[in-house]
Amino acid sequence: QVQLVESGGGLVQAGGSLRLSCAASERTFSTYNIAWFRSVPGKEREFVGYISWTGGSTDYGDSVKGRFTISRDSSKNTVYLQMNSLKPEDTGVYYCAAGTVRSESSIQYLHWGQGTRVTVSQ
Repeated sequence: QVQLVESGGGLVQAGGSLRLSCAASERTFSTYNIAWFRSVPGKEREFVGYISWTGGSTDYGDSVKGRFTISRDSSKNTVYLQMNSLKPEDTGVYYCAAGTVRSESSIQYLHWGQGTRVTVSQ
């Protein structure tokens, strides 16, 4: 069974930083590509970025390029989303997802965590 558990969300002022974590089982971590998406009411789920299961490839959505970084720690079976220079428009619920295809499309991801809320104040 694939389980993903996000943590690290919270309230931060604009310009600040947060680091989100996505913990997975060892098998999930070594098999699946892991992506981050965010959800805001009234909008489609937005691609934030992904990291390949080898860790050798990353990709980011245009709105976060240069500010967000995805990394992975094999010893902890955890993928991180480091978010810097946060803006109010980064507010939303952030989900990590696992899939066998590297894609910016949420439909390509088979397994999802429960989400963690990020709020960026002015």
